[in-house]
Amino acid sequence: MTDPSAPGPKGVLDPRDRFEEIIFGLIMVLTFSCSLSVADAGRADVRGMIIGALRCNLAWGIIDAAFYLIGAIAERGRSAQILRQVQRASDPAAGRAIVAGTLPALVAERLAPQELERLRESLAGLPEPASRVRLSWAGALGGLGVFLLVFLSTFPVVLPFFFFDEVHTALRISNGVAIALIFGASFKLAQHSGLRP
Repeated sequence: MTDPSAPGPKGVLDPRDRFEEIIFGLIMVLTFSCSLSVADAGRADVRGMIIGALRCNLAWGIIDAAFYLIGAIAERGRSAQILRQVQRASDPAAGRAIVAGTLPALVAERLAPQELERLRESLAGLPEPASRVRLSWAGALGGLGVFLLVFLSTFPVVLPFFFFDEVHTALRISNGVAIALIFGASFKLAQHSGLRP
């Protein structure tokens, strides 16, 4: 029953969201950079690749941000619906069942009936949610964060093409940067998930 658009302890987007958006952006830009033919690519080809990658990630950033906002609004609506169900439950047992159904199974199985009842009473005592669901400020910031992660992940991968005239060298450095970013993002996600990085 939590709102994913509400900021968590470390920011608007959780580490999994950040990982996904960075990886999406990197995959998009790699599809462009890896399409270069190092044997006969000239400056015009490189320029076209950079413009294509930037346009693609700009468009994908907008689309992905829109999906994030839709998801945030849908989750807020679902949370409000569950709260209404708990508040309008015919009896306390029905309310406890609704609360337990929203919790992860591992948590719900370990809660005593008294603990579920405390949760139910706490929720029942809240003001009834508004009939119209609106996007929260944190949700809007999350959408902006999604857009920026996808779009800005383009730049580290295309920057070598600005500094190296030799396309083969620029491409190898670009690929190395992409691999390093994918490794770093994966390492942070593994740490967050309690897995062995």
